[in-house]
Amino acid sequence: MNTAKRREIFRRLAEANPAPTTELHYRTPFELLVAVLLSAQATDKGVNLATAKLFPVANTPDKILALGQDGLESYIKTIGLYRSKARHLLTTCEILLREHGGEVPNQREALETLPGVGRKTANVVLNTAFGHPTIAVDTHIFRVANRTGLAPGKTVLEVEKKLLKHVPAEFKQDAHHWLILHGRYVCKARKPECWRCLIADRCEYPDKSPPPGPSATAGKPSK
Repeated sequence: MNTAKRREIFRRLAEANPAPTTELHYRTPFELLVAVLLSAQATDKGVNLATAKLFPVANTPDKILALGQDGLESYIKTIGLYRSKARHLLTTCEILLREHGGEVPNQREALETLPGVGRKTANVVLNTAFGHPTIAVDTHIFRVANRTGLAPGKTVLEVEKKLLKHVPAEFKQDAHHWLILHGRYVCKARKPECWRCLIADRCEYPDKSPPPGPSATAGKPSK
């Protein structure tokens, strides 16, 4: 895919959604970190339902620690892997208080020392909370980058590096959100909805799906 085609893809995505952001609900960098930690193998909707109850009670490291393992689990038990996530979060809170004055660090190296925080989570926090031009490659972005030809790669890291190299500078800040939303709602895993895709004519995917046919009842006489 050439530079002009990439630029046009992001121009259209930007025109359609000038101010994209995460679908996780948060107000502070710490709340975002908590939400992202809880979102592993869970839906944003499910995380938001849990944090809507948790954050009014505990939205700082010291308040989370005060809940303890059982107390924290009671708020997040509807989320998959909630026991291990609770342990990770409690340890994270201890580290934040001990080493960072209770604040979320805005450096990748420091973030990745926190339990449960890998490169993808660090990228989300750096981008969304602190405005770094990072791109967190999840399953949606990995699929879109490969399927469209935007930044094909065999590994998440390879795709991330190619995106950072090829996404035009003026679009890099918001690229993560545009791509994840496009993958979540249009360029879906099982069957991409190419007929309503605003970048379909710039996408290099060879097997574009046609629009759905008429419903099974279409054309039947009414009673």
